[in-house]
Amino acid sequence: MARPFRFAVQTGPFDDAEALTVFAREVESLGYDELYSYDHIGAVDPFAPLVVAALATERLRVGPLVLNNEFHQPALLARTAATVDRLIGGRLVLGWGTGYMQSEHDAIGLELRAPGPRVTRFAESLAVVRSLLDTGAADFDGEHHHVHLADLGVRPAAERVPFLIGGHGRRVVSIAGRFADIFQFTGLHHGEGGVPNGGGFAIEEVEERSRWLTEAAGERDVDIERSILVQATYVGDDADAKLDGFVERFGMPRELLEATPFVLVGSLQQVVEKLEGLRERLGVSHVTIRDVQGVAPVVEALAGR
Repeated sequence: MARPFRFAVQTGPFDDAEALTVFAREVESLGYDELYSYDHIGAVDPFAPLVVAALATERLRVGPLVLNNEFHQPALLARTAATVDRLIGGRLVLGWGTGYMQSEHDAIGLELRAPGPRVTRFAESLAVVRSLLDTGAADFDGEHHHVHLADLGVRPAAERVPFLIGGHGRRVVSIAGRFADIFQFTGLHHGEGGVPNGGGFAIEEVEERSRWLTEAAGERDVDIERSILVQATYVGDDADAKLDGFVERFGMPRELLEATPFVLVGSLQQVVEKLEGLRERLGVSHVTIRDVQGVAPVVEALAGR
């Protein structure tokens, strides 16, 4: 049975408490389920604004999308996550990624590991934080982490803080099969210096990763909600002209952009039908966007259905 659609927002005035309060209430009133921040050097802390947004609303779940795992030590991260979840009544979603941007690491003098060790450390961090959030303790020795902690000292309000894992490479997808409550297809490749590009936008690549996830998850597959991080949206009757602009912006064939999950452009009916088709084809039911007002008619049409 298909999961009902849920919608999330990744944007906000995260450096202004008053504006964020108004924005979070608007997001909730429009039917969105979640509000996400981000984790980048040169921007606000990924966690502190989430407390403001959650306390301003009644049901909105919040989280970082996604944490750069390279920035975080897992026991300290677990302490922060548990504290935040406790303060906001169990509404934290912990979004994770491996990290990718060389310039951000250079700016703070922090090594960005090569992809292999980076992914290994990512899996270790997930294991440690999962144990600490679930049990309050961890006894772990790996290549990158050695954590022997009998009592974290703070427990989250939620029985299980859900992990959202975003990624594209096979090892990350396989790790998500073990740890993710939500897996987010991103369609992003990373070029020189980690700069992201849409090299994985083709629907066939997403289908391949969907198969990888199913294989890695085994019996867990039914428990993993599948998500997309949409990079461009437009809902309106003049969508053809807008799509032409996206063809030029992304430098990709029109046919590819019409099929990809990461661009939603069309009339309301066309976007609704595309999402319904993606749910049938990929199992995707969780949709993250950045144009709150523009996509609101789609949320009204599909949320919870």
